[in-house]
Amino acid sequence: MTQNTNKSSPGKPGDKGAKPKFNTNWIFAIIALSFILFQVFFSRNVTEKATTNMIKDMIARHDIEKLVVVNKDQAEIYLTRDALNSGRYENLPKPGGGGMGLQVPKPHYTYNIGDISNFEPFIIETQKSAGYSENELIYPEYVTRKNYFADILGWLLLPALLIMVWIFMMRRMTGGGAGGAGGIFSVGKSRAQIFDKDTHVKLNFNDVAGLEEAKTEVMEIVDFLKNPKKYTQLGGKIPKGALLIGPPGTGKTLLAKAVAGEANVPFFSISGSDFVEMFVGVGASRVRDLFKQAKEKAPCIVFIDEIDAVGRARGKNVNFSANDERENTLNQLLTEMDGFGTNVGVIILAATNRADILDRALLRAGRFDRQIHVELPDLNEREAIFQVHLRPIKLEQNFDVSFLAKQTPGFSGADIANVCNEAALIAARKNKTVVEKQDFLDAIDRIVGGLERKSKIISIEEKRTIAYHEAGHATVSWLLEHASPLLKVTIIPRGRALGAAWYLPEERQITTTEQLLDEMAYSLGGRAAEELVFGKISTGALSDLEKVTKQAYAMVSYFGMSDKVGNISFYDSSGQSDYGFTKPYSEKTAELIDREVKEIIEQSYERAKNVLRENMKGLSKLAELLLEQEVIFSEDLKKIFGKRKADRIREEKEKENRKKAKASKGTETEEADLNAAGNPEEITEGPGEK
Repeated sequence: MTQNTNKSSPGKPGDKGAKPKFNTNWIFAIIALSFILFQVFFSRNVTEKATTNMIKDMIARHDIEKLVVVNKDQAEIYLTRDALNSGRYENLPKPGGGGMGLQVPKPHYTYNIGDISNFEPFIIETQKSAGYSENELIYPEYVTRKNYFADILGWLLLPALLIMVWIFMMRRMTGGGAGGAGGIFSVGKSRAQIFDKDTHVKLNFNDVAGLEEAKTEVMEIVDFLKNPKKYTQLGGKIPKGALLIGPPGTGKTLLAKAVAGEANVPFFSISGSDFVEMFVGVGASRVRDLFKQAKEKAPCIVFIDEIDAVGRARGKNVNFSANDERENTLNQLLTEMDGFGTNVGVIILAATNRADILDRALLRAGRFDRQIHVELPDLNEREAIFQVHLRPIKLEQNFDVSFLAKQTPGFSGADIANVCNEAALIAARKNKTVVEKQDFLDAIDRIVGGLERKSKIISIEEKRTIAYHEAGHATVSWLLEHASPLLKVTIIPRGRALGAAWYLPEERQITTTEQLLDEMAYSLGGRAAEELVFGKISTGALSDLEKVTKQAYAMVSYFGMSDKVGNISFYDSSGQSDYGFTKPYSEKTAELIDREVKEIIEQSYERAKNVLRENMKGLSKLAELLLEQEVIFSEDLKKIFGKRKADRIREEKEKENRKKAKASKGTETEEADLNAAGNPEEITEGPGEK
């Protein structure tokens, strides 16, 4: 599933009807600006410092009007008007200025007093030396001043700083700001995004490719909201909810976005994790607030993404808590969805890829009336998804989109989007003007196998072992009837793998025992080739052994494909066995399962070795070709081994069917000729006898 590349961001600043919200950051800005203005207006006249020699010169010229000693540590010097007008002192504040009427007059000079006991004798002696009479002597005035503003600021600064840090921490803990979402007081409010006529989602079902059945189900819900009388006049009720279930990347959230764009009703979008908070009772409060808003805007749609975060089955929480916050939130959600109250016109959409762990009470009819399965796209759906994602990409002429769909079995919509993007990046890296077919193949290899590591140091002996290992896989898969068709084989390291073989598995819904056994045989073909050629085995078959072991245990324990164990399955689709401490079978049965698994794997391994023994020349030729070219394709195997066994058997069956059809057609023609020859005679003889 996919979407168009054109996106719209709801709630832009220019949207009509969007009211500006007050932000408390302005309060802090105003306080800081007040401090700056205070300093500008009340401390703009900086008083110059006087030296001892300057004081002596001032006294000698009779320029000092008065001296004021402040707090016994600083002397303020005020000059006479004649001294200011003489021009000897420049850039001095005018007498009585510098305070806008709010402060005492600024002194003309200040002098830092070292020892207060020596200052007054120094002034008196200097005046007497300058010829001052007793009546002309200037004696210092002593005053004590307190800076109340500085004292208050000193007391308030630390508490204000602590309050600001506390507000900041509470914002981070609640995930929002006091100005944006109400701060600590909004911790119990819903965090759902609201999409309405002002913030409309510009995405519709035309932007969603594939998954036609799922779209049909969801489009019907949209039709319920647009034309409710069409259904209610016959006595039907509008479904209360729909649950989207499917693997990751298949487009469940995208489908919900398309519903938001198509429904033309208020759409609430929230994640399941938004209900879970560290504070007790917050989750339930947010659920109540969400449904309160939804009822006020009914008819509307509420979409809960990843509902498994809050909808996990009760009593199976790994924390074993007696009063778990998640369970309280789930209980409130169950009550709101279908409790004593009514939710007229409120439809719930939810999405999850872990439906097996959801609570049964959440899944029942009346809460989620419909469960819509969004599966991986098939061949035709993948082609439609590619068509959507290739719109903005500059492609080469006559590009075959169906070829890409065939090359990507098992890919989800998100994977296909990644393929298209990687192909464009690869083409740009190579300075191309258009994206070519090979770029897409390289992108698929990059996503499936990882980045090529051509610089990885591999010895000649290791490289030879890898070549025979991959050739063993290719040989066995080519010569077995039910093996997946081989696409290419490489011994260039990719990611953590030293070599790889690409297959195109058939898109089937069920798998037979023969198909599973053939898959296990060609998975073990690499190790079998190592043992036959080199007489020893290596650690290179780790991923193969892991895959084969899981398949064998699934055959015996889940699919009932063992004669000795029988038609028994220990698979638990409800997921409750994840919390159990015991196996659902006895120790004797466990031993039997282990023996059966070992026997199945050994038989598959012997089959792989037998196929390789019979085709050692072809195996060696293929391995040497790999060492030479590093990458080989299915055409190379066809030259060495001929057609695939599956293709030969298919052609033989088609010939037999054509012969049978031709033979049966000939028989029908003879019978028709006989009937045509016999019927007229009977018809003509009838009347003659009469």
